[in-house]
Amino acid sequence: MKISGTHEIQASRERVYAALIDPQILQRCIPGCESLEETSEHVYIATMKAGIGPVKGTFKGNVHLNDMQPPEHYRMTVEGKGGPGFVKGTGNFNLAETDSSTVVHYEGDMQVGGVIASVGQRMIEAAAKMLAAQFFKALESEIKS
Repeated sequence: MKISGTHEIQASRERVYAALIDPQILQRCIPGCESLEETSEHVYIATMKAGIGPVKGTFKGNVHLNDMQPPEHYRMTVEGKGGPGFVKGTGNFNLAETDSSTVVHYEGDMQVGGVIASVGQRMIEAAAKMLAAQFFKALESEIKS
């Protein structure tokens, strides 16, 4: 399954990039994220509570940030497992600066398996879009504060 989108944030590209790779800010902004511990540079262990419809649970997994090109681009690779199944994905984040803001372009591929896959691709896509919107709203608040 592919997801993509853009979000505009009223801040410099350097500030937005720094926030997007800061584990403390990410933990506060990612919906359901309970912990995000750095194990080595740009490698994290994450614990998240997530659910789609009636399928809910806790996922534990790894997050790697790579292909770092500050303040323009990075790639995130995620692998997680939990009671409801598994999630694997990669996402590319590209930041473009305008006169007064930064536009974040994101695109990624995601695979889900187990019970969580039984809710159907449409519900998973809708949930992914909703979570992305919540994440960027929280990120914008973090950057402004």
